[in-house]
Amino acid sequence: MNFKDYEIISLPKEEWEGTIIPMRYSTEEYYDVNICPKNGGFDIQIQKSRFEAPVSHFPEEYDFPDKLYQAHWEKASAWGIIEEKDGQPELLACIEVCPEEWSNRLMVTELWVHEALRRQGIGHALMAIAKQRAIAENRRAIILETQSCNVGAISFYLAEGFELIGLDSCCYSNRDLERKEVRINMGYFLSVPSTET
Repeated sequence: MNFKDYEIISLPKEEWEGTIIPMRYSTEEYYDVNICPKNGGFDIQIQKSRFEAPVSHFPEEYDFPDKLYQAHWEKASAWGIIEEKDGQPELLACIEVCPEEWSNRLMVTELWVHEALRRQGIGHALMAIAKQRAIAENRRAIILETQSCNVGAISFYLAEGFELIGLDSCCYSNRDLERKEVRINMGYFLSVPSTET
């Protein structure tokens, strides 16, 4: 597969709602998160470490796999790359964004590229759509979540200009710290709108 052979197109809700995104990745590293009370405050350390053996995550292991246009993202929009297979459109890459109106931020709710198309600039091209959308809507930031064990995704977001803005140590289970799968929140800051004080 070659990115030059494909076009990024709009994915209308009426056609793509409920489409499962086959998020899968393998990693040998993770960001170890340690939160310790200290002197009336907290000492938070996040350090890159290595698993004893590679760890893989697949959509089949989750009770609620990622899908396009989930009901709680009421104003979501999506774009992606599709390919006809046996007369049916097959999703090869996508990005979904949804405005968070109360905070004037744009949330990237989904970003995925098929393994065979990675490292060809598709993720960058999809993220450029989110950045253009945020600028057009005069948003102050773009936000997203990933996992502390998804080191490849974190590296990509850092290269895209995102930075760490927070974490959630019990987002996916009550054992996220132990499982080395802590929610990592990242943000990309845009020019402050003139209405913000």
